[in-house]
Amino acid sequence: MKKIITSNLFAILLLLISMSVSGQNLYIKGGAYFDVESGDMIENKGIVIRSGKFVSLSGSLSSTEGYEVIELDDNQYLLPGIFDLHAHYRVTFEGVRRDEVEANPVIFLANGVTSTFPGGEIQPEVMLEARRKINRGEKIGARIHSSGPYFGTAFPAWNRSTTIQDVYSTVDKWAELGVAGFKAKGISPVLLKALIERAHMHGLPVTGHLGSGYRNTVNPRDAINMGIDRIEHFLGGDALPNSKSAYATLQDLDLNDPAIDKQIDHFIANGVFFDATLTAYGYYGHREEFYNHWHDERKYLTPYAYKITKDTRQKLDMFQKIFDVKKITVKRYFDRGGKITLGTDHPSVGEYIAGFSAHREMEALVSIGIPNKEVLKIATINGATALRMSDKLGSIAVSKLADAFVVTGNPLTEITNTRNVSWVIKGGKVYNAKELLKSVEGNMGPENEGDWSN
Repeated sequence: MKKIITSNLFAILLLLISMSVSGQNLYIKGGAYFDVESGDMIENKGIVIRSGKFVSLSGSLSSTEGYEVIELDDNQYLLPGIFDLHAHYRVTFEGVRRDEVEANPVIFLANGVTSTFPGGEIQPEVMLEARRKINRGEKIGARIHSSGPYFGTAFPAWNRSTTIQDVYSTVDKWAELGVAGFKAKGISPVLLKALIERAHMHGLPVTGHLGSGYRNTVNPRDAINMGIDRIEHFLGGDALPNSKSAYATLQDLDLNDPAIDKQIDHFIANGVFFDATLTAYGYYGHREEFYNHWHDERKYLTPYAYKITKDTRQKLDMFQKIFDVKKITVKRYFDRGGKITLGTDHPSVGEYIAGFSAHREMEALVSIGIPNKEVLKIATINGATALRMSDKLGSIAVSKLADAFVVTGNPLTEITNTRNVSWVIKGGKVYNAKELLKSVEGNMGPENEGDWSN
């Protein structure tokens, strides 16, 4: 029997290697764990993990022979793995966008983000291969619940003459390749309806970055009527007239317009999730809120990538206004009983690496008045439910896959304690967060001016 004491970092690298290549039985003692049903921290009387699943949450073992033992301190807490449902792997270097799959999966995992939905992939074949390597145990990283290519003009190879039959064929192809759902952005009403119908035929959800109805876009109100499962960024409805773009209205939205509450109720009546992506707007608005650095994120870039991306984040004045509007509308949505999922939407340009952003998003949600325990549910079980995976992921519960992470400090009293990750468990395999991060320092981005391959 090996014993892991979380305050002892001796031989971490060897431990990391031995635990990441094969499963093991685990026994976690001490500390407390977060229960998504009650929203409370439960004193840990002994958690047993076998073959990658939680098999007991309330029993001490008469013998720990054949088990790895994780012993938590009184101020350590086991949380379910985070779901990021708008988890961009995309990084832009000198105008070249690409899905970075060497460092990013590891950085997500090291932050306790055990499940990622990329929310539209610009290099779907690259993402597919990364997912397969992770699933085969050939590569360490968060689970990639693939979305396949964007459906709409956000996909670089999108053909504007795409037909309904083309949509059906593409959905069939990627469903057979094992995606977890689909993402629409820049799509027409006719093709969105086709996408939703075909995806549901395969039992898969659809999410969308939509518009106001202006210039053949789709208002979220109408997408909900089509049967869409999740909406990203903004609520839509009658408050967004189809006479101008959604963003043009959002920045000066009349917050007293009763159409806002009407649309929220439309979401709720149809069981549609809202992926709020609150901090994404602060990111492009260059707002200082929630963008403090507790970690040197740029050290994961190659020296060349570090040099060419410094101080390159685009500033959009409109997003500064939208950020303030969203803080009010997201809270109103929550107060009326709407279902929120955590999505970060941080396609990086070399700063604020996406894997760290889930902690910023949780901090932002707490700042607008959503209770800490509800934010933890948003970040975990809500994401699993939205992806139709709550039967096996999203909470620390018997029979579910053992995805979780250990933090120091109670996030129910201070949400930023979620940043203090020491250990991550994915499918029963244990990883040291610091060693994960160290393993990918200097790995993200091109090595030199001529290197633009992944």
